[in-house]
Amino acid sequence: MERHQVAFYLAAIAAGGVVGWAVPDAGPGLEHAITPVLGALLFVTFLQVPAAELVRSLRTGRFLGAALTVNFLVVPLVVAAMFPFLPDDRAVRLGVLLVLLCPCVDYVIVFSGLAGARNQQLLAATPLLLVVQMLLLPLFLVLFLGSALSDVARAGPFLKAFAFLIVVPLALAWIVQAWAARRDSGRKAVTVAGATMVPLMVATLLTVVASQVPKLDDNLADIAGVVPFYALFLLVMAFAGFAVARLFRLDVPAGRAIVFTGATRNSLVVLPLALALPDDLAVAAVAVVTQTLVEVVGMVVYVRAIPRLLPAGWSG
Repeated sequence: MERHQVAFYLAAIAAGGVVGWAVPDAGPGLEHAITPVLGALLFVTFLQVPAAELVRSLRTGRFLGAALTVNFLVVPLVVAAMFPFLPDDRAVRLGVLLVLLCPCVDYVIVFSGLAGARNQQLLAATPLLLVVQMLLLPLFLVLFLGSALSDVARAGPFLKAFAFLIVVPLALAWIVQAWAARRDSGRKAVTVAGATMVPLMVATLLTVVASQVPKLDDNLADIAGVVPFYALFLLVMAFAGFAVARLFRLDVPAGRAIVFTGATRNSLVVLPLALALPDDLAVAAVAVVTQTLVEVVGMVVYVRAIPRLLPAGWSG
């Protein structure tokens, strides 16, 4: 499954689309399943790297500086350049901003690892990236939309997402790691949990897509209108991430990680925030999920293209 995981992810997206179209009434129930499934996925992700290694990774100042620069300086500038050309629908624009302004903290670990990036540093940086985006997102929304819509990014849903998708999975992972350090049964549990990574990612993608497809309704044209922007964002951020990696003089694995963190967005974790919006802004959640669909396909290209952009002999 690990060897063919990308194919499984694409199949999960396709299956989610079919389920959402064939059984639209299942959408609300599937929405409630998103947080538990994603939390389980992040628990397994955190379990793969020992706590001590996470702490050591956080001491790499240049890498963290590059990650913060690409995500919270470069990305907002790229989004600002695209923003005037987005569809006029305010809910669609809000969804685009929610997803593009927030860096990924989940499957970026998987895809960057497939491309030979130092994904353990990204894994260590995920709590910091989530906290910073939680603090900066309201400010970014004021800058892009004005104060009239800035209050839609309420702290409650984001704090809930941080607790259930970062704090709880990370604490449980550390508890299981401590168990594995002392007992054979714990080590076996870690091995079994690691084998669930791909199935959990499949379940997450299928659940997210199936829950949102029924919401397309009459908004298909506006949603389709943002697809080129999502694709353009991936193209631009490949070279922007490369430039940041070179600016901070990172080695190849770290440089590849910076490219991936700048390009991949927080669609799965931001989705609960979009789902908490008022009914007149409900299509924002569909815009968020649409970014996931484009990005997963883009990651298939990235896994092959980024090692060529930053080859083994490259020096920052």
